[in-house]
Amino acid sequence: MATAVLIAAVVGGGVLLVMRRLFPRQNAVKLLQYPAGMMRDKTVIVTGANSGIGKALAGELLKLQARVIMACRDRQSAAEAARDIRGHSDTELGELVIKQLDLASLQSVRKFCQEIQEKEPKIDVLVNNAGVYQCPYSKTEDGFEMQLGVNHLGHFLLTHLLLDLLKSSAPSRVVVVSSKLYKYGRINFDDLNSETKYNKAFCYSQSKLANLLFTLELAQRLEGSGVTVNALTPGIVRTRLGRHVRIPLLAKPLFYLASLLFFKSPLAGAQTPLYLACSPEVEGVSGKCFANCEEEELLAKATDEQAAKRLWDVSMRMVGLED
Repeated sequence: MATAVLIAAVVGGGVLLVMRRLFPRQNAVKLLQYPAGMMRDKTVIVTGANSGIGKALAGELLKLQARVIMACRDRQSAAEAARDIRGHSDTELGELVIKQLDLASLQSVRKFCQEIQEKEPKIDVLVNNAGVYQCPYSKTEDGFEMQLGVNHLGHFLLTHLLLDLLKSSAPSRVVVVSSKLYKYGRINFDDLNSETKYNKAFCYSQSKLANLLFTLELAQRLEGSGVTVNALTPGIVRTRLGRHVRIPLLAKPLFYLASLLFFKSPLAGAQTPLYLACSPEVEGVSGKCFANCEEEELLAKATDEQAAKRLWDVSMRMVGLED
């Protein structure tokens, strides 16, 4: 009996050691404390607000009494998330509004923006949060590789169509959720749509690098407008983003244990986008990337102005806009 316990302890300890090397423990995240009512009379759009970081962010903004527009593909899932968010707070809340938005459909993006322009007098913050991660090869309604289409092009069009309203609402903010995995990507202008070869990990990294280059170019174009745009990398967070990643059945319990020990909670992951949406410390700051509520130094590939301009021009053509 004692031998079995010893063996179990050694094996378990070895597994945890491997997991810790694979997934370094995140530093403890200090939850932001803002005064109640800080976002009263502010309208914030959060894409993908039905789960993960987006849901946690919507909940925090609601506590600050913002009017939060949950822009989600699945209205039923969004409604369930909204009920859950409201049920976890006993303070005076803002307002939750659910609107359908499918970033894999440019028609849906245009319809959403038209409705916002018709019904919303202003937008104070736009949070481009929704995304897909390492999905099997598929295309959007408009024929784009899914990860590029949703993570970059859908948000590119969304932001562009809402720019006039953001400008008339100034000072206003755009927040772009990227990923540290941008480091493993490059913009493959020769096969941007991955028609020749598809590598799901590369395509995700490419889309997250595109987020950063978009932020860089948009910040330059918005200079002097009163609209700022900043990106962030949230770190490794326990969300449904990894639902397409296949994990062997026997390894799932260990992976789940590792996620509890070493991954951020969605609430912890939502702190930096909350900071960029609310904090007076970043008022007037634009074109930067943040991690753990501090400015992050990016690799040269993410600050390449020529690549950012080229990607902007290509993206404009892909979504059917003229500069």
